[in-house]
Amino acid sequence: MVKGCNATKAIVNPQLLPIGAMLLAGSMSALAQETTTAYDKTLKPVVVKEKAQAPEGRDSVRATQTTIGKGVQQLRDIPQSVTVVTERLIDERNLDTVKEALKVTAGISFQAAEGGEEDIKLRGFSLASTGDIFVDGMRDPAFYERDTFSLDRMEVMRGSASMLFGRGSTGGAVNLVNKAPTLFGDNQVDVTVGSHNHRRVVGDFNIQTADDAALRINTMVTEADNNGAGSSLDKKGISATYRWNIGEKDEFSASLYHLDNNNGMNYGMPWIRPTASSPTSATTTLPLDPTAYYGMASDYNAGTATTGTFTHTHRFDADSTLKTQIRKGEYTRDQRAGTVRLCQGSTNQAGVYTPNAACPTVTNANLSNFSNATVLTRGTQLKIQDMDTLYAQSDYQTKFKAWGLEHELLTGVDVARETKTVYGARSATQGGVVPTKPTTTVGTPNDGAWVNESSRVLRTTSDYTSSGWGAYMQDLVEVVPHWKVLAGLRFDHLSGDYTSYNLSNTNVASQASYQMKVSELSKRVGVLYQPNDLHSYHFSAATSFNTSGDAYSLGATNANIPPEQSVNIELGAKLDTEDQRFTTRVAVFRSTKLHERNTDPLVNLVTLSGKRHVAGAEIDIAGRLTPQWEIYASYMWMPVAKIDVGVAGSEGQGTRPSNTPYHSGSFWNTYQLNAQWRVGAGINFRGRQTPIRNPGWEVPSWVTADVMAEYKMNEKVTLKASVSNITNKLYADQLYSGHYIPGAGRLVQVTGSFKF
Repeated sequence: MVKGCNATKAIVNPQLLPIGAMLLAGSMSALAQETTTAYDKTLKPVVVKEKAQAPEGRDSVRATQTTIGKGVQQLRDIPQSVTVVTERLIDERNLDTVKEALKVTAGISFQAAEGGEEDIKLRGFSLASTGDIFVDGMRDPAFYERDTFSLDRMEVMRGSASMLFGRGSTGGAVNLVNKAPTLFGDNQVDVTVGSHNHRRVVGDFNIQTADDAALRINTMVTEADNNGAGSSLDKKGISATYRWNIGEKDEFSASLYHLDNNNGMNYGMPWIRPTASSPTSATTTLPLDPTAYYGMASDYNAGTATTGTFTHTHRFDADSTLKTQIRKGEYTRDQRAGTVRLCQGSTNQAGVYTPNAACPTVTNANLSNFSNATVLTRGTQLKIQDMDTLYAQSDYQTKFKAWGLEHELLTGVDVARETKTVYGARSATQGGVVPTKPTTTVGTPNDGAWVNESSRVLRTTSDYTSSGWGAYMQDLVEVVPHWKVLAGLRFDHLSGDYTSYNLSNTNVASQASYQMKVSELSKRVGVLYQPNDLHSYHFSAATSFNTSGDAYSLGATNANIPPEQSVNIELGAKLDTEDQRFTTRVAVFRSTKLHERNTDPLVNLVTLSGKRHVAGAEIDIAGRLTPQWEIYASYMWMPVAKIDVGVAGSEGQGTRPSNTPYHSGSFWNTYQLNAQWRVGAGINFRGRQTPIRNPGWEVPSWVTADVMAEYKMNEKVTLKASVSNITNKLYADQLYSGHYIPGAGRLVQVTGSFKF
């Protein structure tokens, strides 16, 4: 409980706020002074409810508030679409990775080719390579495959969001909220066993160390021979947070997170045509079990993520909070993947045919000559990188009355420094070692072929250092009863330095250096109509920008190119039932990238000549229709998606952009049969779409179904059996022009949950 205090003492003392004062400067103190003087001289006691900080997540698939907008906000007060995947939904559907959790939100699709990261498209736009994924409100690089073991919930904001987050955020942003120490709650251990020798143990331990302090430790170990899509799992993680002065005026927390992935690597399978004369539009997937693995046994995807975070929260009064966070992160990736391709001859641009020595009689591999004897080649895709980050941000949230109007002000600043180093392997002519990978056949998956990956000679190929800062301010004003107007503005300044190195075996490597400097304004406006406590209607418009350095690389053709610009317009509503146990969110939207980078083939330079747009509608429903029947659903219909202006050789002008399905979404429902038994079932689905670069064919739509049965032995022990993709559906989940990664086949798992 925040104790009552004299209003003049509620003003922040610089000695009490060394970090926040440096980041937000003296203007916040002046604003706080103006705000507090409007109230009585003595503040009433404020009760900080811990239950509100541990959300509905363990008890419901429905959420009412979010932190994705920097401060804590009610979902009904955000004039933009937000989907919350709660802890309950994550647990019920065994969503062990963030990528799997994202599949239960509409409008999401995935691009293949990168491996080991969430390469996401939302509403038809890529979430930037620099990371439109955030952890507890702070940017987190798209550098590794995240696990859900420490998550309390996942929040997905749709549409342009650079006013809140800075660069990127064209399709939206994803915020991962970690579990925080509380002064209540049980310890819990979940043990899962399943098909493909799947074994997973997750621990959640909340230890109260004092009347106002607690330690929370989340742990995870996962092993499997196959994750259902042809690759093994071997990962472990720990997240530990100590929080003290809980509920006091000055609250602190310190956390450490470490994830170690040492998994197998399925880089993907090639596309195939039905016959040698079939048109490109007939291209399809291979008729193979998704668990079949044709890569090398020596392929792997190893990586680590280690972060340390310090947080200070100062409560000026019941309605005014300053939260400051500093995070240091270190990330590594060592990916040794193999590109699996159909063995066949090749024809160059002049029409000259060259046979392949590994399969000299095969001129055109297709389904008509496809058999267990079909030869597959295995190439090499390396991605070996290190990254270090340092982020700091301070966000001030307050409510006050001025000029006769109620205001909800959110403002803050953030700074960032990111350093990335990329390594490459020398070729034989450069003095390196290139292991020879043998071919295999369709009839011999998992053949155990192995090469010595450690024999490769590595050298730095590039490094990139970027720094930047941003400042934003947003005000939500109740102009008349039931009507609120939102306006926000953000300024960002970014700079980047990129250097590439030659892999030559000479003593002095040749190099090229490029620089980028960007200063941009991002805007957000909205109107809310809230006729009562159950209904909220909104209209909003917001902008975003993407820099040339989004992929942590620059070159002669794009170093001085201004950022891409995008705008999102949305009309929507959030509707609660009378008992407030069920929520419906609906929205229609139009997102436009006004200035898109294209490479002009005439001058071989990148220009902002492109333009594309998408438009559609979406709906989320979550909550209880009856005390026994709980439902979650998320659906998006995107009938309009078009490249308005493009360049030949990329996504063609007038065509539908890649990775933009017409329909996508998820449905899940559970029913409490009696005090002990609960059952659940649901589906995930995605409509037809084209791979990246629009190569001329569409990938078929697909639907997978999941079921679950749970038996509660007592208050401490629960058993759950689940089957995902019960029909063992073969489908292309992640797409690229040359290959696809199949979705996981049937997985059967049993989980025991033990509370103490």
